[in-house]
Amino acid sequence: MTTMKRFALCLFAFAYILGIAPVWGGAQKKADKATEQWRYEAEDINKISKQGTVTFKIWSYSKKETVAISQAPKNAVHAILFKGYGSYAPMVSPALAEQHADFFKEFFKEGGGYRRFVQTTNNGAPAPGDIIKVGKEWKVGVVVVISNTELRKYLEQQGVIGKLGGMF
Repeated sequence: MTTMKRFALCLFAFAYILGIAPVWGGAQKKADKATEQWRYEAEDINKISKQGTVTFKIWSYSKKETVAISQAPKNAVHAILFKGYGSYAPMVSPALAEQHADFFKEFFKEGGGYRRFVQTTNNGAPAPGDIIKVGKEWKVGVVVVISNTELRKYLEQQGVIGKLGGMF
C-alpha cells in the first residue's frame, strides 16, 4: 500500500470518527433531555412482589423506541420517589425535591445511583403488545422491580428524607 493510500485511508477513518462520535454522544444527551421532562405512566399490574420491593409497568415516551426502553428504569425510580405508585405515597415531597435538587441531578444522571434500586424483567425487553406508536413517538411499557425499602434507607442515610416514624 502506498503512502498516499495510507494517508487517504487514515484521513477517511479520522473524518468518519469525527463525524460519528457526536452522533453517539448526542443520542444519550437527547435521551437525558427527554427524560428530564419525566413523561411516563406507572401501571399497576397486580403482581405480588417480594417484601421490600414493588413491581409495576412503567410506560415511557420517546421519539425512538430504544430510548424509551433505556429510560424506563430511570422513570420508574422517579415515579416511586416523586409521584408514588398505586397505594404507595411519594417518598419525596416537592419541597424536599427542590431543596435537594443537586443530589437528585447527580442521582439521576446516566449511570447514577438510581440504577442500584431498579431491575427490569426480561432484561428490559418489552412484550410485543407493550410497544405502541403514538403519533410521531413511541410509548413503551417495561416491567420493573424497585427495591423501595433499600431506596428509602439510602435516602435516609443521605439526609434527603427523615426516618420513617422518626417523629415519634
